Amino acid sequence: MNSNQKIQWFPGHMTKTKRKIQASLKLIDVVVEIIDARIPISSSNPDLAEIIENKPKLVLLNKCDKANKTANKKWIDYYSKKGIKALAVDCKSGKGLNRFVPAVREILSDKFEIQKNKGIKNPILRVMIVGIPNVGKSSFINRVSKQSRAKVEDRPGVTRGNQWYTISNDLEMLDTPGVLWPKFDDETVGLHLAFTGAVKDQIMDIELLAVDFLKAMIIEPTPEFAARFKFDINEIKGYEPYELLKLIGKKRGMLISGGEIDTERAANLVLGEYREGKFGNITLEFPEE
Repeated sequence: MNSNQKIQWFPGHMTKTKRKIQASLKLIDVVVEIIDARIPISSSNPDLAEIIENKPKLVLLNKCDKANKTANKKWIDYYSKKGIKALAVDCKSGKGLNRFVPAVREILSDKFEIQKNKGIKNPILRVMIVGIPNVGKSSFINRVSKQSRAKVEDRPGVTRGNQWYTISNDLEMLDTPGVLWPKFDDETVGLHLAFTGAVKDQIMDIELLAVDFLKAMIIEPTPEFAARFKFDINEIKGYEPYELLKLIGKKRGMLISGGEIDTERAANLVLGEYREGKFGNITLEFPEE
């Protein structure tokens, strides 16, 4: 089964989004980028560094509970070496988000001190949140703003029409004015986004996608994956991906007329259980790459 499917998707409004972000830079002190801890490379827009110019950046490795813990630490170290603070978080459960505000204050401590020395009472720090679709930006905003969605209005220097939220008495947050899309120049980027559900299944061949995912499982199967389908973990590496997909369908009784295996149902099952974290903590991209 040939699984070389390419994902090509270049939304026309990406340029407009870049301009909006750049126009808002003068209003904020730090950019907070949310990425998927399982695929930090694919879930980040490579143009962001150029877009935000010299603004400080904080990276949130979201969905850290579904990623490999050792890989999370490697990514945090990787960003640290580049002079960027990174935190492993889960925006849905709120795990690790208690470190968000302190991290912003740490990054901007020098600016905060300068403002105080100038006699500015209660200086306010402002952050901009960016992230590609389905990376967890909405969950983050709801969690951090305590679901109050309190908008900041009629404040000096704050442009009307932008979506602002009060996080604390000295911190305000701007939701990205527009949608920042990933780049699919690399075929692997598109596949990894599709594995995690960031690209809609409707535009994909779901069986080919599951076959591509199972390639990764064959190379490095997790105990949870093996146990889920009652495989001997040492035998998994001997299967071809499509053969493994059919075997999974057979084990789960996914048969159609004539005893044929319903590989489409099996594919949906495999990808659904991966996205739910039932195959253990899996990271698909590492800093070495």
